[in-house]
Amino acid sequence: MTNKYDDGLERCEANHSAMTPITYLERAARTFPSRTAVIHGSRRISYAQFWVNCQRLASALSQHGIGKGDTVTVMLSNTPPMLEAHYGVPMANGAVLHSINTRLDADSIAFQLDHAESRVVIVDTEFSDVMKQALKNANVKPLVIDFEDTEYPADAPYPKAATIGDMTYEAFLAGGEEGFVWTTPTDEWDAISLNYTSGTTGNPKGVVYHHRGAALAALANNIHAGMGKHPIYLWTLPMFHCNGWSFPWAVSVQAGTHVCLRWVRAKSIYDAIADHGVTHLCGAPIVMSALVNAEECDRRSFSQTVTFNTAAAPPPEVVLSAMAEAGFDVTHIYGLTETYGPAVINEWNFNWDALDGGQKAAKKARRGVSYLTLCVLAVLAPQTMHPFPADGETLGEVMMRGNIVMKGYLKNPQATREAFAAGWFRSGDLGVIHSDGYLQLKDRSKDIIISGGENISSIEVEDALYKHPAVAVVGVIAKPHEKWGETPVAFVELKAGRVASEQELIEHCRRLLARFKCPTRVVFAEIPKTSTGKIQKFAMRKMDL
Repeated sequence: MTNKYDDGLERCEANHSAMTPITYLERAARTFPSRTAVIHGSRRISYAQFWVNCQRLASALSQHGIGKGDTVTVMLSNTPPMLEAHYGVPMANGAVLHSINTRLDADSIAFQLDHAESRVVIVDTEFSDVMKQALKNANVKPLVIDFEDTEYPADAPYPKAATIGDMTYEAFLAGGEEGFVWTTPTDEWDAISLNYTSGTTGNPKGVVYHHRGAALAALANNIHAGMGKHPIYLWTLPMFHCNGWSFPWAVSVQAGTHVCLRWVRAKSIYDAIADHGVTHLCGAPIVMSALVNAEECDRRSFSQTVTFNTAAAPPPEVVLSAMAEAGFDVTHIYGLTETYGPAVINEWNFNWDALDGGQKAAKKARRGVSYLTLCVLAVLAPQTMHPFPADGETLGEVMMRGNIVMKGYLKNPQATREAFAAGWFRSGDLGVIHSDGYLQLKDRSKDIIISGGENISSIEVEDALYKHPAVAVVGVIAKPHEKWGETPVAFVELKAGRVASEQELIEHCRRLLARFKCPTRVVFAEIPKTSTGKIQKFAMRKMDL
């Protein structure tokens, strides 16, 4: 029987279009063409020019045969081309943006280039050396475009390398057309970007985002971060990380201003806040640590309260107090690469203001409630998928459903099926739900270490240590670190008759891994094991360092 609310009321071009965050920039450029969209050193880019640059990028990519399903890889700092890539790449007839972690080693980069089947690579000359080696190791032969930053500091701690590409970014853009006619995606389920996980059990997995999720995540960021009519957003969070938690798209919603920052330094952050009136920023605990521990000569006063969104481990009460005194309002969030970054927020209840310091800290330790666009957040029994009671004690696996859950893993149907078992996204994290519905994490079932906001696989570090001829048994766990939040600590048993020092093993890891993945401590001790020889990491965490 025909439903009267469907009969003759079909979806059509007039009343339905695919959601995409690209329209947010198009609207901002049309409505506020002269407003400053991007600040980068001495450069100021208006919304009109920002939109033109994105059109030119899309046009130039199209002229080189880039279209739907093609991967455009970028290895860039938080600079204007990185922002332009978030719009210009998907505007190129449905191409997909792939942002590479700038801290990775050549072999990891080469794997991603091949797995993503990269057609174009845009690389900042700061990373030319590692990209050159990665391209040599990779099978793909993409078009390579160099970005030479005219605002690169003369006293930079990391000197620029020689160009390695076929042309410069400026020349590439110049070949594109202003006024390039782009079309919205044919389906909002179309891929918009690709982000790789840390790889907990081997090679990393390619997480695919869709236009709908990106558009909704951007809107949710505006609501939950209270971005107001004209946010001024400072880029302390790397844009390669979950597409900057979707903030490259979110800032355009209210025609806000992006303030670029190549390196996270306390003085640079304070200068940007004071000089540009920054209202919002995001980052890992390391950013808070840099701010509260800054030398007096690096600090600047400012009149506005700055919203600071942070993830990873809950900030200690002493840090939260210091941040408040410095003029920052800290909001704790939680999410994964698979959820476009933030999916859970510690929505502060004003009734908690009357609590004492310790009670407030306990509330702050909770991850919180779901983003508006997540739909459902639950703690379930992983074997039966039954919900656990909201008693704050019964431990289960954190699972999610909603529009800001990834499309799936690229070219990995088995991993996608496992992640979406029984109609839920299975995070692999363990937690409890309190009676008020707030989630609190208790452990990471995948033994992931979050250092400086980046995920490190303990298995990858263990594999590197096992390659040293003196190592017999090794277990790697996370330990709290004042600056980085967490860092890897390795417990090692040496082979009989073999000798190795702590520094020797750390240097060994540095030859095999990106530096940030290497252990900061090596403890020589008997490692607790089960009767079958399985390492007991819970017992390792109780051992004294």
